[in-house]
Amino acid sequence: MTIKAYGASAGTSPLEPMDITRRAPGAHDVQIDIAFCGVCHSDIHQVRSEWAGTLYPCVPGHEIVGRVMAVGEHVSDFRAGDLVGVGCIVDSCKHCTDCEEGLENYCDHMTGTYNFPTPDAPGHTLGGYAQQIVVHERYVLRVSHPESQLAAVAPLLCAGITTYSPLRHWKAGPGKKVGVVGIGGLGHMGIKLAHAMGAHVVAFTTSESKREAARALGADEVVVSRHAGEMENHVKSFDLILNTVAAPHNLDAFTALLKRDGTMTLVGAPATPHDSPEVFNLIMKRRAIAGSMIGGIPETQEMLDFCAEHNIVADIELIRADEINAAYERMLRGDVHYRFVIDNATLAS
Repeated sequence: MTIKAYGASAGTSPLEPMDITRRAPGAHDVQIDIAFCGVCHSDIHQVRSEWAGTLYPCVPGHEIVGRVMAVGEHVSDFRAGDLVGVGCIVDSCKHCTDCEEGLENYCDHMTGTYNFPTPDAPGHTLGGYAQQIVVHERYVLRVSHPESQLAAVAPLLCAGITTYSPLRHWKAGPGKKVGVVGIGGLGHMGIKLAHAMGAHVVAFTTSESKREAARALGADEVVVSRHAGEMENHVKSFDLILNTVAAPHNLDAFTALLKRDGTMTLVGAPATPHDSPEVFNLIMKRRAIAGSMIGGIPETQEMLDFCAEHNIVADIELIRADEINAAYERMLRGDVHYRFVIDNATLAS
């Protein structure tokens, strides 16, 4: 079937309207009418070939929510009319150790929602800046938030799970001191989630103007990282620091804040590498710098249910599809609080 989408034909081209095709639903597929799609910073990196291997035409978008239109004959968990989501994964091998443990995000053969090889035309996956998508039932998630919150649920499918997974893995909760570096699309979700888990949350920002905003999100304390004295007050005190910044910066300033056996987890993905960290900063206190990538399907469902239970959604700005290029430029200037979401109904016009 042919549907309307927004995508780019080259790394130097703006996103523009285009027609794409979706496969007919197979026996285990779910066909979804996309209501809203969040705009992730990784969309910009991929569209503009800042990350290697972009396949064109490139239709981004992996924070997808909408309503089921139809299901394949062997699908039993979803039916037409259900509110559902699709995140960063639309396929995996299904039988490796990672997949069997519900960690499809680490499968060596994971298929991302866009820019990954697929038998479907045009030979690679096309994402959620589109009217519809067809996805294997295993990778479809149930949304239990009220429908009135659906647009603000969309960023949970990437920004939400990207921060939820490491918070859960490193056991954020009561009695733990958790830092969140960067108050953007990822960081604002990290603050909300860590607060809801019961941790003592400290937000780090380079901007004095974000102090009150961070507190409103749930931060117990806010540190302006440019102020040496404020940083010094927190040396050797954190169990976990969630670093969401998607640009190269000095990691040593934050590893020094970890207590013995503390971990800083990197979830921001810069287009160029960080400088190498100071090794003695790590070995003298058995500190760790780690990484984490989204989450598997069971954990993503757990995150959605947790957020529904605690009334957590993203703070968003809803845009028309034809405003996407301007939105990209605003994102690069940091001019968004805190996530753009496309109203996919506007694709029809």
